[in-house]
Amino acid sequence: MSKNENREATIRQLYSELNKQGSNGEYEKALKSANKILALDQNEQKALQCKLVCLIQLSKFEEVIKFLDRMQPPYDCTFERAYCEYRLNQPEAALKTIQNSGIKQLPPNLKELMAQILYRLERHEECYELYKDIIKNTSDDYDDERTTNLSAVVANLCVDGSKKELPVLREDTYELTYNAACALAGKQQFPEAEKKLRTSEKLCREFLEEDGATEEDIMDELAIIKVQLAYCLQMQGKSKEASVIYADALKHKTNDQALTAVASNNLVVTNKDQNVFDSKKKMKAATSEQAEHKLTSKQKKVIAFNNCLLAFFTNQSDCHMLASRLGNSYPDLEFQSLLIRVSQLARDKKYKDAIELLETYSKKQPKQELEVKFAIVHLQLLAGNRKAAVEILESLGESKYRPGVVSALVTLYLGLDNKNAASAILKNAVDWYKKNKSTAGGDLTDMWRQAASFHLRGGESETAAKSLEELLKTNPSDMKILAQLVIAYAQFNPKKAQEASKKLPALETLTTTSEIDALEATNWMMIAKAVKKKMPASGKTDQSPSTPSSEIAKQKKKTVRKRKGKLPKNYDASAVPDPERWLPRYERSGYRKKRDRRVKEIIKGSQGTASGQADQYDMSKAYNQTKQSPATPAAHEMPASGPAPRQLPRKSQHKKKKGKH
Repeated sequence: MSKNENREATIRQLYSELNKQGSNGEYEKALKSANKILALDQNEQKALQCKLVCLIQLSKFEEVIKFLDRMQPPYDCTFERAYCEYRLNQPEAALKTIQNSGIKQLPPNLKELMAQILYRLERHEECYELYKDIIKNTSDDYDDERTTNLSAVVANLCVDGSKKELPVLREDTYELTYNAACALAGKQQFPEAEKKLRTSEKLCREFLEEDGATEEDIMDELAIIKVQLAYCLQMQGKSKEASVIYADALKHKTNDQALTAVASNNLVVTNKDQNVFDSKKKMKAATSEQAEHKLTSKQKKVIAFNNCLLAFFTNQSDCHMLASRLGNSYPDLEFQSLLIRVSQLARDKKYKDAIELLETYSKKQPKQELEVKFAIVHLQLLAGNRKAAVEILESLGESKYRPGVVSALVTLYLGLDNKNAASAILKNAVDWYKKNKSTAGGDLTDMWRQAASFHLRGGESETAAKSLEELLKTNPSDMKILAQLVIAYAQFNPKKAQEASKKLPALETLTTTSEIDALEATNWMMIAKAVKKKMPASGKTDQSPSTPSSEIAKQKKKTVRKRKGKLPKNYDASAVPDPERWLPRYERSGYRKKRDRRVKEIIKGSQGTASGQADQYDMSKAYNQTKQSPATPAAHEMPASGPAPRQLPRKSQHKKKKGKH
């Protein structure tokens, strides 16, 4: 046989091996066989295709792209290149590959891949239209998967707040039910979403148990449903239930890094200012690099913002840097990041630097001037500059007539002992609201009431009457306001006061005879000594409400006069009294205990010692001497002891047997 015939025979043999290895899923061996074929003939297209498939199956996506750049196969490899770029988390490059391929009518496989790429790029409206086209023009065994993907796109459109008319899809699988629940959560309908999630959890367990899945696999699949359920509970204010579910999901240690990041971030939110060390650990998991590519841009933004807040509340040194990075990465959070930086400076008492930062920002963003000025006012008050704060509030133009600003100005003026200015701002506010009734919205009842009471206390009855008139318009049935208005009118216009008083209800309608009798019979009209009586055994007083006052006077106890104590016959007023006269005799210094003659003197010490040496060995005397020695402080000089120490639980010991010491 010739060399060509030998080579062809070898190639045929290698192809048969390659076919067998590929059908058995032995991609490493198949890759070696493909490389042997290409070594014999570089133009073997089937071997090229087999090599690409093997590399993709082995997840060697970078090698695929390098191989395509080096070999440049004669046939179109757009799908293979775009798929590898997509799997390498390069969706922009994958989309460019498809768009620059020059293919006018995309085949089904490229359409499906492009829909996945658009979904990853969060271009949900384009993705939605493409999936509708795919579902309409294809019919195979993957229809359920496409419908599930379409429902995921619909859920994201609901989260984005799209105004498109979205279809109502079927919910006969747990994936479809889960996506429907996510759509409801995106519309802020959390109770309804919670019900669907519980249904989805039940369907998922039933389906996987029928399929013969293990409990671990079931828990893996249920993790995403449970975390979404915890989010819905958290948004309904059920933080404790949500935190338990988050903790269980994290204990299970799922392989989904995005799910771990979301659960960790949400646990940090439920922790708030507690469990700070635990929150730090959770935030590390939420900001890991593995999860970054799988999170949506909205999730990344929320996690970055929470990371900044946690750094601020835990007083970390990198808080300023994190806040600056947050503002640069997300322009819509620039002001919030600025406030975090300003708060950090204020904590360090660098008020001037903080105010300069805010003033620089207000020049760039004039639309947020009002919010910036309020922040500056807060800083000035922290620094103790009340006058500067008042000047800023006065410079707000018509915004200074807002109820909150008026209240702040009045409080500050009173703090500066400037009652005239406080009165003036209230007068101006009343006049402004009279002129701008149509533009001024909201309930101003409280502001009118406070202004009226302030002016009445200050003797400005006319100004108070204006506020009460406005208040009466909103509450015409409130007789208390009308009475106050009559009092105000009486001080400067008696005629108006008389006219207004006619609207007040008659005195007869306010009180009845039964109420008057009850008031007269109550004990609070009597003197306290007359009320006190002996209580019978039943606990009731023997005083009836109709008992006349003359009988009460007879029932009074007779006061017992205290007589002066008699002095002893031998009392001498000039003599100094004994300071120990109140002590018992046995505690007085001159007390001598009587000797009991029945007790013989006991000779202490060892046998044969002299009587003089007995005191040397008398331990009771030695103890008394040391007790009163000057080196030891007396009992009243010892410091007070702290709280008694808690006893730790005793370790289990073996009981000693009786008779052993």
